[in-house]
Amino acid sequence: MGFFAFILLIISLLGFSSAKLLGINYGQLGNNLPSPYQSIELIKSMNADGVKLYDANPEILKLLMGTNLKVSIMVPNNEISILASNQSKANEWVQNNVLPYYPQTMIRFLLIGNEILSYSTEQDKVMWFDLVPAMNNIRSSLKALNIRNIRIGTPLAMDILQSTFPPSNSVFRSDISESVILPMLQFLNKTKSFFFIDVYPYFPWSSNPTNINLDFALLNQNPNSHYSDPGTGLIYTNLLDQMLDSLHFAMAKLGFSKIPLLISETGWPTAGDFEQVGANVYNAATYNRNLIQRLTAKPPIGTPARPGVKIPTFLFALFDENLKTGPGIERHWGLLRPDGTPIYEIDLAGKMPAAKV
Repeated sequence: MGFFAFILLIISLLGFSSAKLLGINYGQLGNNLPSPYQSIELIKSMNADGVKLYDANPEILKLLMGTNLKVSIMVPNNEISILASNQSKANEWVQNNVLPYYPQTMIRFLLIGNEILSYSTEQDKVMWFDLVPAMNNIRSSLKALNIRNIRIGTPLAMDILQSTFPPSNSVFRSDISESVILPMLQFLNKTKSFFFIDVYPYFPWSSNPTNINLDFALLNQNPNSHYSDPGTGLIYTNLLDQMLDSLHFAMAKLGFSKIPLLISETGWPTAGDFEQVGANVYNAATYNRNLIQRLTAKPPIGTPARPGVKIPTFLFALFDENLKTGPGIERHWGLLRPDGTPIYEIDLAGKMPAAKV
């Protein structure tokens, strides 16, 4: 048996089945957004399974008490190092940000930082090595309180990979593979947690639209839009599967083929600057509707390397956020306008056809 065939066999036989989760990212970087109360009511009206926060906002966590929404909270990047170096500070963080709301608020994920491996100043690199120690200290705090149903992880971006194409050739960046990713995978495996990934087919497509078919990026079924991985023979009909399997193969090469993925962010922009091609309402509606149909399919679809495996997912994002910095698309990922009306209709049950806008 060849190397890739062996890796593929290991990946496909993992037998993990996670509970269905299709939630929404709730960011607040806007000066025209509905109140937290109104926002939570909107999320509930959309029949979302969960909500992901970028902090541990006490007002929002109180409002989530008694709801059926599975909740993800986050430690800010600037607090990672102190939590890594000081167990008492980790205990204090849990006492202040988890205990007042748990279990009435269904906190199910506690994320340490946000995309910290995408930052590369010398100060950032120090924080890279604090990531897993902070995870361990937070876990010890939760265990001491007999809280065992909150999964700990960190959301990362696709730039953690040195190569992604074809998926079977994928490896993690050499500056983090052994020093940061490997101990993180050991932690996630030991604690039965997820590898949290922010994955946006829009970005690789928009940087190379002449060579990547738009249907391939939008998850449209197009018989002329597919790719066969020469290393495995697996056939890819969309860019999202290709990106996710690149992570599966990269993890397998470090000896971890059973850690499940959780998509912590994905979506498509509805607008952007003039030069930002493909950022429009039609494409955003098409991508998200196709995505929802795949995620809600019964039996689960999975990916070519992990067929039949459910992938918990948080859509990005609830609102357009007008205070976000950077290119125009950064402010146009919302499902809803600031007044709470939909930019386009979606159905989180997966019953709406992609073509309707």
